[in-house]
Amino acid sequence: MHPKFWPDPARHERFCRWLQPLVEAHGLLPDTLAEAGSDASTRRYFRIRRAAGGELLVMDAPPPGNDVRPYLALAAHMAECGLRVPEVLAADAAEGFALITDLGPQTYLQALQGASAAEADRLMRAAIGSLVQWQQRGDASRLPVYDEAFVRRELQIFVDWCVQAEFGKQWSATQLKWWDHVSQQLVNNALAQPQLAMHRDYMVRNLMVAEGAPGILDFQDAVRGPIAYDMASLLRDAFISWDEERELDWAIRYWEQARKAGLPIDADFGEFWKALEWSGLQRHLKMMGIFCRLKHRDGKPAYAEDLPRLFAYATKVSTRYIEFSPLTHLLEDLRGGLTQTGFSLR
Repeated sequence: MHPKFWPDPARHERFCRWLQPLVEAHGLLPDTLAEAGSDASTRRYFRIRRAAGGELLVMDAPPPGNDVRPYLALAAHMAECGLRVPEVLAADAAEGFALITDLGPQTYLQALQGASAAEADRLMRAAIGSLVQWQQRGDASRLPVYDEAFVRRELQIFVDWCVQAEFGKQWSATQLKWWDHVSQQLVNNALAQPQLAMHRDYMVRNLMVAEGAPGILDFQDAVRGPIAYDMASLLRDAFISWDEERELDWAIRYWEQARKAGLPIDADFGEFWKALEWSGLQRHLKMMGIFCRLKHRDGKPAYAEDLPRLFAYATKVSTRYIEFSPLTHLLEDLRGGLTQTGFSLR
């Protein structure tokens, strides 16, 4: 079963032992195992064909760096909520292996990059519908809490890996006070919002094109968190950008659907939009840190190519709200000329 895919012979042996009884049970063709991709973590995915036709996916999430139990639990719960997620056909939580259904070959990101305005609108509206459904039906009480300590840990990734590792900066006492002020504003924003089931990475790379509702992936890190966060993730994606007119149109459609569904969303759209922008800012700072960490620690430099987009998002919001004027200075210190020249978000 293709030992070349397994640098660790012992893990390859464990995988073969786990897969063997599934071959007959699910009509698998082991010799067809082929790499299907990886993500920013150490998880990997393989496609494997079935004798009766079609393909399934194998997840390889080696412990101790991965824990598939949240994935297994959330896959079942999200399916109960009527969302389109992979079905888990077999799993070994201790070893980090799972056999799951394949939601198709095309991500939203791939489809949107070449989509007409009408097709992009159709896809994004479908994603909005699924998000409202998740927030309405998802049981947030079973999820980890996105509390102040959680938010601060994420923001610290920006300091450790973007400011220090990528740019080699050590902030002065004044700059540290600026950052403390910015962090507190972002913490307050996150905690002040209604707390619902939150995917935490609801972006177009994690949505699959399908008839009707999109397939949803990478949900294992879901938490109970602020209502605006997932919509911010969808609208201001790390890998594709939209004109603000379209962002506002989709945000208003979400806001209207959320109100109709009875979600505890602010009755003033302007206040919701502010919460969305601030949630997006928090996310983008974290992602800057993650992308730099992937480059410097994990040997995955390609993610850092999208840093200019994230800097552009962050600068846009920091210059729009007086509360974040200190952040504008900090960002300028890292990448001078941001407010003068700007970046294209297309």
